[in-house]
Amino acid sequence: MPEVAPFSAIRYDLPRVGGDLSKVLAPPYDVLDESDKKALLARSDHNIVAIDLPHVPPKSAGPAEAYERAARTMQDWIRDGTLVRDPAPALYVYHQRFEHDGKPYTRRMFIARLRLQPFSEGSILPHERTFGGPKEDRLALMKATQCNLSAIFGLYCDPHDEIGSLFAATAAKRADAAGTLDGVESRLWVVADRAVVQPVVGAMANRKVYIADGHHRYGTALMYRDWLCEQHGGTLPDDHSANYVMFVLASMDDPGCLILPYYRVLEHIDADALAVAWSPGVTWIGKKTPSPSQGEGWGEGRGADVVLWDGRSGKEIPLKFTDRAKLATLEPNECPAWHKLDYAYLHRYLIDKLLTRKLGTAPNVHYVKSLDDAKQTARQCDGVALLVNATPMAHLRSVAESGGLMPQKSTYFHPKLATGLTINPLE
Repeated sequence: MPEVAPFSAIRYDLPRVGGDLSKVLAPPYDVLDESDKKALLARSDHNIVAIDLPHVPPKSAGPAEAYERAARTMQDWIRDGTLVRDPAPALYVYHQRFEHDGKPYTRRMFIARLRLQPFSEGSILPHERTFGGPKEDRLALMKATQCNLSAIFGLYCDPHDEIGSLFAATAAKRADAAGTLDGVESRLWVVADRAVVQPVVGAMANRKVYIADGHHRYGTALMYRDWLCEQHGGTLPDDHSANYVMFVLASMDDPGCLILPYYRVLEHIDADALAVAWSPGVTWIGKKTPSPSQGEGWGEGRGADVVLWDGRSGKEIPLKFTDRAKLATLEPNECPAWHKLDYAYLHRYLIDKLLTRKLGTAPNVHYVKSLDDAKQTARQCDGVALLVNATPMAHLRSVAESGGLMPQKSTYFHPKLATGLTINPLE
């Protein structure tokens, strides 16, 4: 089962950054572009993005000097006291306070190291496929800095809030560090007290961890450990830091752990033509009705599995999936839980089979997080936004436990974690 461990994090020295982390935090590297990086560095030339995103575009391998420059920057910040290492191993309670659809939420989490295991052992479980480019980039950065700069986001089952109750007294105190990024307040507490740490470690030992975000980072950590083993003659000491990787861990039962829809946009097609192409697998369920909030799922309020939004006219066509059994025929080796996924039906049957057969070639698909951006993208590319429902947490769990892998971007966890709260040294 998962082995959770405390660690001595490298963190920003609060007085050196004005007592507030707001100017030095950054979103995850893989959602940023060059303009985002410049904007973050304009807030502070000590923003973590200077190290965590040494090469743009993200998820693509850059030249060696980019990673060497990131490592030099980090060492400079350690030497001048901008970054300091905590004196004792600790767990780090991490809360995010935010609003969604006008409702306040707090997502309660903690940061720890997890011992690396192959997915085949069944204790740490992925839920989506990964690709090579992002791993090459992250591996080069890890080799240069000898650190985990940004955490993997993991989930665990805790219906009775056992872990949360162990941290309750800590979270009632004033936070040791805080900062606000994109309207989301992050608060951090350092927990070095063994009377708290050991019960948490013990309570986590019988729980599986499901990777929510950071599949590439996990794969990269495995690659880094294996590379380092080769450098040390084939083995590492059992307690070597490279046998672990930094995780942010949240209960999937926490009301603040939201999964939102991840929309798709298809280029150069109109909604009517798309509905016709998909007619063997869908049915139109009625006229336009008022849509629910994004957090509830665009189509759920009208019984739709997907709503087609036409970029030319703004016309909406709510559709119901009518032949879900088709997935078992198309992908007999996938698990039954996978066959129930809306995103699997959408991609494997409606897009990959029916639409590709109609067009004679695979369509270009854009992946968009917000409803407004999905509509804007559909207008710009003369296409159709596919307004899908969010993947339920229970579906993620059942697919992961069955060994299945969802289509890419089947989940959008909101909000994104902040980078810059803790750094995990691997030397």
